[in-house]
Amino acid sequence: MELKKPIPKNVLTSAKERIAYTFDNFDKILLSFSGGKDSSVMFHLVMEEAILRNRKIGVMLIDFEAQYKATADHAKEMFDLYRDYIDLHWICLPIKLRNAVSTYQPTWTCWDKERQADWVRPMPKMNGVVNENDFYPFFVPRLEFEEFIVMFADWYSEGQPLATFVGIRCDESLNRFRTIAIADKETFNNKRWTTKVVSNVYNIYPIYDWRTKDIWVYNRISSKCYNTIYDLMHQAGVPLSQQRLCQPYGDDQRRGLWLYHILEPESWFKVVARVNGANSGSLYIHETGNVNGYNKITLPPNHTYKTFCNLLLSTLPAVSRDHYVERFKDHIKGWRKRGYVGNLPDSAPKELENEHWVPSWRRLCKVLLRNDWWCKGLGMTQPKSPAYAKFMQMKRNKNVTNP
Repeated sequence: MELKKPIPKNVLTSAKERIAYTFDNFDKILLSFSGGKDSSVMFHLVMEEAILRNRKIGVMLIDFEAQYKATADHAKEMFDLYRDYIDLHWICLPIKLRNAVSTYQPTWTCWDKERQADWVRPMPKMNGVVNENDFYPFFVPRLEFEEFIVMFADWYSEGQPLATFVGIRCDESLNRFRTIAIADKETFNNKRWTTKVVSNVYNIYPIYDWRTKDIWVYNRISSKCYNTIYDLMHQAGVPLSQQRLCQPYGDDQRRGLWLYHILEPESWFKVVARVNGANSGSLYIHETGNVNGYNKITLPPNHTYKTFCNLLLSTLPAVSRDHYVERFKDHIKGWRKRGYVGNLPDSAPKELENEHWVPSWRRLCKVLLRNDWWCKGLGMTQPKSPAYAKFMQMKRNKNVTNP
């Protein structure tokens, strides 16, 4: 992994140079837009270059339904502003998402027509909104969000090199820093601010080195539109570093669920009614210890971490219990294959547990208390769905018949 290296340029100049370089080298360009502060700034910067060159680019917004009304209003504002230079895909399809506030409903599906009466927001209406399941040849209802992104980009590329602008910044999280800094990733022309995704599709990160204050300095000096929900977040006392937008029920995003009650009271009761566990999740998500598995957890009287783990499993609904048991078995098998011998210790030094250098029953307990569905706290990842495997097989068949 490479360390940060300062260069004698400001971040705005560097971002514009990266965007211009991308336009020089790609005929097909797609912009991934979320309505957040980072992607809005990136949107403005990319469109400056597109208008200068009289180029039309694709814009993809995956609408999670359970979002602030202010975000949808801002998206429409941006799309109206640049309508002559964008090929819009405002995607409102039944995509499967994580629900981290319930063990009874571990996933939920946005824009599920079977739950239309409970939708948090009405379906947006404007040219470019995609809400028919058969619009994309690869789509099947309840496709995983992470898979949809890759499949959409591959479809949109039409077999040509495609640059997808993504508005992430390294300061946001360690994972985002790794996206840029990891040494063995495939890049475009050795540019560290690019990552090869699939076939000829590359992600482009033009503002990866911006800090949060750079975003707001740009908004101030440019006077361009941004999502005003951030003004309400600021008034509510949310630190700049914690002001984020995403679907409200995710593993990390659930920490901001309580804000709906304050920022958009008219949306709050719909957000609570949409999935199981939303109200209790908003009340207790900031608790630590045994409530949510964050920081230090303690054992009930007369229990070891092994017996505590079995107790927690016994309280889960059958579907959730069976899911965790299978994931735990795979976790233990993985350690066995790497040469680990003996039984799992009840606990180990926290430094070793936190670095994933040793398994323990305490780590399994934390996964259960956190409702960590894919066991990411054990170093595991979300498996690919059958839909993704089918899509890749279709691609392989197409390449065989059309060499």
